[in-house]
Amino acid sequence: MKKFHPLLILSLLLPALFLTSCDRGDELESVDLVSTPAFEVMTDYMVQNNLDINNIITNADGEMFVVGAPAEADLTTFLDTYYIMDIRSSADFLTGHISGAHNVAFKDILTTAATTTKPILVVCYTGQTACYATALLRLYGYSRTRALKWGMAGWNSANAGPWNSSISDIAKNSTNWSYAGAPANIKFDDPEISTNLKDGQAILKERVEAVVAEGFKGVNAGDVLNNPGGYFINNYFSEADYTGFGHISSAYRILPLTLADDSYKSLDPEANTLVTYCYTGQTSAVITATLRVLGYNAASLKFGMNGLFNSNPAFKSNQWQGDSHPKDLPVVSN
Repeated sequence: MKKFHPLLILSLLLPALFLTSCDRGDELESVDLVSTPAFEVMTDYMVQNNLDINNIITNADGEMFVVGAPAEADLTTFLDTYYIMDIRSSADFLTGHISGAHNVAFKDILTTAATTTKPILVVCYTGQTACYATALLRLYGYSRTRALKWGMAGWNSANAGPWNSSISDIAKNSTNWSYAGAPANIKFDDPEISTNLKDGQAILKERVEAVVAEGFKGVNAGDVLNNPGGYFINNYFSEADYTGFGHISSAYRILPLTLADDSYKSLDPEANTLVTYCYTGQTSAVITATLRVLGYNAASLKFGMNGLFNSNPAFKSNQWQGDSHPKDLPVVSN
């Protein structure tokens, strides 16, 4: 039998090995290129599990994200219904809080929620940070969470200071306040989410935890009104109110705003700050928290229309010191 020198055999095998290695590398690269982006994996999970943006605003049981302070006759039932998380400072909590409430730091809302089976009521000063927390808790799986509308300011008039001092008419004579129709919406690419996770639920929980760790993200009304070009602004008003109330110049009106119908694609993921504003800053807080989970650099315009043009003659609902006033429900101190 003819024998071959080992070096000759090696020289014949090396090209084949090299080609096999290259083919395998191309195959792996191809697989990586077609892998589903984390944003799509997460949002598919959200849509399939009633966690789209509209489902965070109103849960599967038809409960809005906020609930108003009860009538005094209904107080006992109200207090028995909820596990109350008061996320204000410990000093203000000790000065006066709702009976049975638990003082919880914002960063601890997720771990605290796991300790109760009751529906959760989140309480803050004005309702805005509580609404932000409510959105994050609903996204995390605590769908029966609600925020106290108007916060402690709406519970007892002794706590109404933050709202009384924050209503404003800065838009009344501003050249950056417009009554024109909304500009046409533009379509943008999806945000990019960086994660090593592959499961939609796991990605969502990781994102919620990251946004909780950041804390509330808000922006002052005057900063946006004075420099609308520095922000991507979404006015979350009805179409009639957009022109009837007026709006910040260049503000879009992206409503509805959901994942399922791709209307969210009208938001710019590259915007330096994506500002949402509404009537009270409470709905915009919910939307902002959700958008930050989705990967947008979002902020809520604090106090909404009330902080821009409270005395606007067209403003008839959710107007602080108009149709909305604090109650005088009891508080306890310890």
